[in-house]
Order: sequence, then structure tokens, then C-alpha cells
Amino acid sequence: MNASIIRELKAIVGPQWVATDKEDLICYGYDATPGFFDLPEAVVQPANKEEVAAVLKLANREKFPVYTRGSGTNLSAGAVPTQGGVVLSTGRMNRILEIDPENWTAVVEPGVIVAELNAAVEKYGLIYPPDPGTVTTASMGGTVAENSGGLRGLKYGVTKHYVTGVEAVLADGSIVAYGGRNVKAPGYDMVMLFTGSEGTLGVITTITVRLVLAPATRRSMIATFAALPGAGRSIAEIISNKIIPATLEIMDNYTIRTVESFAKLGLPVEAEAIILAEVDGDAATVEQDAAKMEGILRANGGEVRVATSAQERDQIWAARRAALPSLAKLRPSTFCEDATVPRDKVPDMVRIVTEIAARNDVAIGTFGHAGDGNLHPTIVTDLRDAAEMERVYKAMDEIFDTALKLGGTLSGEHGIGLGKLKYMPAQFGEEGMAVMRSIKQALDPNNILNPGKLVG
Repeated sequence: MNASIIRELKAIVGPQWVATDKEDLICYGYDATPGFFDLPEAVVQPANKEEVAAVLKLANREKFPVYTRGSGTNLSAGAVPTQGGVVLSTGRMNRILEIDPENWTAVVEPGVIVAELNAAVEKYGLIYPPDPGTVTTASMGGTVAENSGGLRGLKYGVTKHYVTGVEAVLADGSIVAYGGRNVKAPGYDMVMLFTGSEGTLGVITTITVRLVLAPATRRSMIATFAALPGAGRSIAEIISNKIIPATLEIMDNYTIRTVESFAKLGLPVEAEAIILAEVDGDAATVEQDAAKMEGILRANGGEVRVATSAQERDQIWAARRAALPSLAKLRPSTFCEDATVPRDKVPDMVRIVTEIAARNDVAIGTFGHAGDGNLHPTIVTDLRDAAEMERVYKAMDEIFDTALKLGGTLSGEHGIGLGKLKYMPAQFGEEGMAVMRSIKQALDPNNILNPGKLVG
């Protein structure tokens, strides 16, 4: 990138908000996905939509790529600057612009952290339900770009169910706004088009989200199973009995043993699986649903412990939150995937992943959101071991092939990025991919926005 472009970038955002030293660039050359690293030529931190628009106008004119980046917690290499160019960090655009308790909405900039939004709306008796595992660090812009889910996905849904409006800057610097506080809006659903677009169609600068009432009561429990089929039957029967838990999670034996070794939470290390569940709502409904759910878990062979205090509830969910960091401490490299299957296929998927691990001689711990079938087969390995990595990538191929064969999908919340790009034609076919590429071409004809990601 020539010096004149750097000067123009500094004139747009201020010299202190443009980084070109190698030490700074290295920090933006990767996200949370192992095996992907490329240096950008500059890092730019705009403060508002006008500065974003000016940066994109320059990029479109000079034909250099722009990679929008939030907190960098992405798990599919979606934020990696694979072709040089500029990383556009939204960290400075971190204001909660408005909280409207009357209409249960909030308007935020993309750099707002999800947990910060929830802390701000809590005093109004409201919550923003999407609850990714990185809730204390993930940015709102990143979670919208990836259509993130989380522990509360079964009852409350994922990010796309709460985004009602977006303002975005297109590749040519045009500023557009769609949706707002209303439930419906005319025309194409452009809000949903940008949600999950992984930074390939525009830079989101303002987000309007729907809030919901915070539940009055919660009841959490943990069930231990000596055999996986009992856990699977429990998941199916809970849903078929019209119980919709706020959270319904599963952990396999490998994950249980790893978490216990790391966190010392008193987990049953001999269990084949554990289910962690929570119901919420009004007191009478919670009492009724919790009793039904406990009965179902016990009837299918589960040993159940119901939290009787806030401390016990926190301990139950500490076990689930510790799953990924515990697995990540085992080996230098951790691949956390999000293959998703219909909920009745969860036991089959967990069993097959265990077989895949044994067949390929790789270590895989599986945990995830059993209620909506969003599982996280997590492979712990070492990128420096070429022979092992060959087996790891073969195991990944088998995992995603299995998910599709079971009627599932490639991603429940982490997105496609680069990491799962090669599997996309298997899910959508060449015709389906062509339609998505035509949308990309229409909005970004010079292919400057996160090139090579999502649709290739």
C-alpha cells in the first residue's frame, strides 16, 4: 500500500487511529481460528459512519480490500485479512445510543459488547437474549455479522430474531438504513440480508434490536447419564412434552473429564453424558415445567441435582462456560466447530463424533446446545504436527459430512468465513451458491469487502 493512501487514511480518521507498524499489524492478522494468519497493510479505527464511508470510498477507488473486525473472537477465520489491505476495527464505535423501555428496543453502535448492553437494559427489567459463549467480549457488530446464537437459543432464538434495523455503509461509501423499531417494514428484508453476511456486503454502523422482559424466576438442574441414549431420549421428550427450556445443554464424557480436571466443580467423570437445563418465566410455570423436566430426566436414567440457591445455579453454568477454555488448555491448538443437526439427531451426532475421533486418532470433546441441535465438536491438537493435522482435517470433513447427512447445517452460529467455505456447495449446490454470489457482486462489484469469505 503506497504512502499516499496511508496519508489519506490518516486524514480521514486521524493519525493516531491508523496503525502500520508490524508489531501492531500482527495483532490484527488472526482471530480465534487456529491455522489462519495474514498481515494487513494497515489498521484503521473510525469513530463514526462518516469516517467509515470515507474509508470505503477510498478503498473502492484504489481497489484495496477492507476487513471489518469487532472483538476478534470469530471461530471461522472470518476476520483474517487474507489479501492484505486494511482491517477496519469498530472498537471506537462503542456507544449505546438509545434504550427505549417503552418500546422494548435499543439502538447501539457495532463496538458495544453484548454483556454491556444487557447490563444497561437490566435496570428496566429487560434482556437482550442472544447469549454467545464470548458474551463478555463479543461485539454487537460481530454477533450480527455472524448471526450468533448461544446458550439461550432454544427458547429465545438467535441474533436474527432480535435485529429489527441496521444502518450500513456499502462498498462505494453509500450509507443505507433499513428497518427500525417497527415489527414489519416494506420491501425486501434487507435487515436479514446483512445479518449473517459476515462483513461481505457492507459495514454495519448502527443496530436496532428488540428486547424482551427479563424472566421473573429461573430453575436450573444438572442430570448425569451412564449411557448416551438416555440423554438423547430426555432431550426429545422434554420438547415433545411442550416444555421449552431457556437452556438445554449437553456435554460428552471427554468434555466432562476435561472440565473437572480444569475447574474442579465436582462433575461426575465416569458419566457418559450430562445435561444442563434451565427453565424460566413466571413462578407457577417454572415450578410446573421444572418438575416435569426433572421427572423426564429421572425416567430416562438420569441422576438429577436441582439448584436450590443462586450459588448452586452459578456452579451449574460455570461447568458449561468452562467447556471451551478447559479443552483449549489441553493442547496448543483448538478447533471449536458448530455443526448443527435436528434435535432428535443429537445423540446420533455425539456418538458418531466419538467414532470419528477414534477412527482418526484425534482428541474431540463435544458439548453444545442440545435443545436446538447446535453442537460444538472441539478438536484439540497441535498445528505444528503435520501428520496429526492431516488426521484432524480428515475428521473435520467427516464431521460436516455427517451433519449434512443427518439433515443438519454447516454452522449454527460461528459462520462460514474461510474455515468451512469448501463445504458450502455440498449444502447449497452450485445454483444456490451462484445466487449468493450474484448478491455479493451487486453490492460489492469490486470485491473489496472481506473478499474470499462466505461465498468464495
